[in-house]
Amino acid sequence: MGLEWKNIWLEVFRYKQMEINKLVDLNNLRTAPQLSNGQEKKLLEELEANIFNADWITIGIMAPSDNKAIEALQSISKKYSSIKFGNLGSLNADGGVFLKANQKTSNVFVRSENGLGEGILITCQYDEGAKESNTFGPLPLDFFT
Repeated sequence: MGLEWKNIWLEVFRYKQMEINKLVDLNNLRTAPQLSNGQEKKLLEELEANIFNADWITIGIMAPSDNKAIEALQSISKKYSSIKFGNLGSLNADGGVFLKANQKTSNVFVRSENGLGEGILITCQYDEGAKESNTFGPLPLDFFT
């Protein structure tokens, strides 16, 4: 009977994984899903179109530790040379964390926050007030590596 439940769970997991085809499919998730390479490629193309049209972005990272959050932020800066942050060495928080980074100001803050999911949230911001900001995610912590 245990093997039967395992097979059912695997089928549900595959179905859930297949449902993620657009960024909007992530909206109701509390934590980032595991994605196939094809899903990552599709989502990255859609995300980049939004990032490159935005005036700046803010990044929220839910992670099990400050080191994991900083690594995820650094992976974004490494992938996109125009997105840089300073003073990462001074960041420190215990346990689960929420990190917030603002591309426009280069400010980064981290706080302890237990009970969160895990993942990266990207919010595209605009100087023009008529354009509404959009948040995308949660994306896996290794999404930009």
